[in-house]
Amino acid sequence: MAKPKSSMQLTRAADYGVRVMIQLATVDGNDRVPLPDLARAAEAPESFLSKVLQSLTKAGLITSRRGQAGGFHITPLGATASMREVIEAIDGEICLNLCLMHGRPCSRKAQCPAHPVWAEAQEAMLEVLSRATIASLAAQNAPTPTRLVSVAGSPAAV
Repeated sequence: MAKPKSSMQLTRAADYGVRVMIQLATVDGNDRVPLPDLARAAEAPESFLSKVLQSLTKAGLITSRRGQAGGFHITPLGATASMREVIEAIDGEICLNLCLMHGRPCSRKAQCPAHPVWAEAQEAMLEVLSRATIASLAAQNAPTPTRLVSVAGSPAAV
């Protein structure tokens, strides 16, 4: 398999973080989900995922509890978070190019014809990621209830 040539991609940690947040948003009530279940749902190694979960906990997007009734639970802040907020909780500021980093002036900005293109692409990406909330993604991922319909006198799942 050929190695991807672009470095403009999410980190694996951010991808797992989004998957876990969507999974936790589908859990009923105050139920907690243990790490092995989250790792299976996110298709992630437990040891790596535990570091991602630490970042999400530190950001206040999830809570964790140890012990028999332990596991992870999404907070109200996490349920209303955007994909951007989840990614930034794990990876920090999202930035397409160094010249766009906050707090870092770009000395070439005035004479660089690429700068406005980078800035527009950055703005568009952040807008899309900000618009997509964990709650809306979880709603799309929620299993639809099976309903029974009678066909010629015998019930059948549809």
